[in-house]
Parts: sequence; C-alpha cells; structure tokens
Amino acid sequence: MKIVIGIDVGGTSIKGAAVMENGVILDRFVFPTKKEEKPEVLFDTICEKIVEQMNAKHYEVEGIGIGIPGLINSKEGIVTSSVNLPTWKNFNIVEYVSRKTKLPVLITNDANAAALGEAHFGSGKKYNNIVMVTLGTGVGGGVIIDKKIYDGNEGKGAELGHMVVQVGGRECGCGRRGCLEAYASATGLIASTIEAMEKNPDSKLHEIAKENGKVDAKVAFLAEAKGDKVAKEVVEQYITYLGEGLLNFCNIFRPEAIIISGGVANEGENLFSKLRKYLKDNNYGYKEAPKVEILPSELGYDSGIIGAACLPLFKE
Repeated sequence: MKIVIGIDVGGTSIKGAAVMENGVILDRFVFPTKKEEKPEVLFDTICEKIVEQMNAKHYEVEGIGIGIPGLINSKEGIVTSSVNLPTWKNFNIVEYVSRKTKLPVLITNDANAAALGEAHFGSGKKYNNIVMVTLGTGVGGGVIIDKKIYDGNEGKGAELGHMVVQVGGRECGCGRRGCLEAYASATGLIASTIEAMEKNPDSKLHEIAKENGKVDAKVAFLAEAKGDKVAKEVVEQYITYLGEGLLNFCNIFRPEAIIISGGVANEGENLFSKLRKYLKDNNYGYKEAPKVEILPSELGYDSGIIGAACLPLFKE
C-alpha cells in the first residue's frame, strides 16, 4: 500500500502521521505551535519529525500533504497570511519542505483538508458533493465537488464562516461585522452566553459556569437541559444563526450532505436534532429540493491529518 504523510497545522499544535492509502493512520507525532516562531523554525521541526519517522520505520513515503490555517495559494505552495500565526507572511511551504525532505509536497487550507478527509474516509465517503463546517474558535468551511476540493482563486475560496448573517452585527475577527463566525463559532456562542449572564444575574448559567470552572461552549446547552429559560434563548439564537448559515449552503451548493465537526459538534444529537428541525421548519431550498443530510464528522480530530494525506493520495 502507498504511504504518505499528513500534517495538520493548528494554532495550538501541529499533528502529523504516516497514513496508508486506505486512510489508516500508522504512526503519529504532535508538538505545540509557538505562534511567535518564524515558519522556517516550525517547519524545520516538522521536517525532522518526518525524516525521523521514515528512517525509524523504513517507510517508503510517496508524498506529503499539509493543511494550513489562513490564506494560502495552493497552486504556488505559499501561505499568504494566517491570523493565528502572525509571523507567517508569503512563505513558500512547498519549496521549503520539499527541499528538506526530498519529497513532493501539496498544501491546502486546513478546513479544506478536513473536508477532503471526510469525503474519502469519513461521513461523506458515500457522497460526491459535500460541505464541511467546523465549529471551533472560528467557523471553518470546505466544499467538495465530485470528490475534489473547490478552493477558488489561488485556493482562497470557501471561507464559509465569513458569510454575513447579521448586517452591521457583532464584530468578527476578519474585520467585518455580522459574519457567521461571530455567532456560530464556539467563540461566538461563548460571547452570547456571557452577554446573557450579564443581563440575567439569576440565570442558572452562572451556577453551571461556576461548576464548569469557566464559560465555554457547553454552558448554555447544560443550563438549557436544566430548564433555564435564559439558556434556552441563547441556544435558540445559536441554532437560528447556524441554521441560516446551513440553509444558505444548501441553496448555494446543493450538496448531498453537510458535515459538522469541531468543539460545539460534541453536543451530539442535542445539537443535530435542533439543526435538522430548524432546517425543516424554514424549508425553502431544503424540504422542496433534493435532501441534504446533516451529519456529524466521523473522523473527528483526525480529519485534518487524514485529509492532508489525501492531497498526495488523490492528486490529479
């Protein structure tokens, strides 16, 4: 079987693995991301880990795929910029890593990589056309058409989290206002929860947050489960914004499935049942059109690694 290396670059950690052509992970490595480091230093470590792994296991590796957060030019192999990695400016990853490892290298946006992994080996494997939405610190997005990434001009397309759902709304990290990311990310849900707590000192949200040790994306759902009306309003608002985003994706892309991953997706059926109901109740482009499945990620936190590995595995 072919063996390739998949690398998932994140704002807090770098995950890598040797991956077989059937999507099975053989060996892993992980180390923390130091945001202040220049990309050359970080990729020196990545290259050392790759070469170490190949030598120790005598793998004959056919190529390397890397998922990168931020704006990239996939054709040129360059990361233009990354909000979470401020020292990364117009850095040619493909040239640098290829020279160090003597292997062919391909890159894509990290959310695109996750979508590609799900399309080939996860929840989307029986579909040709899917949209992937990641609900973490931000809202990431990936679009797969005929099992291939749609990445737009220079690989900078499919920024699904920056669709505006509230004109003039909450400020987003991108500099605009009212983006889906500002409301439907874990960060957005936390902001909504804190706003509700400040306005409602008697809400169970305070009690749950104290038990939890902090206000995170789980607090509103936990308080809602205990019957708190304020928490119920927070959750309903969250479902409204995320649901509108998903309906937009249904209407724009008409995928066979939308796959959702990330921290908020860990709410499981408590989240997915609410979303499916919202889409059915607000049915233009949903009920009266080909069905769009709303599914959780099957690969979970491995989707980025396996998806990055898909770049050399399924290159044209």
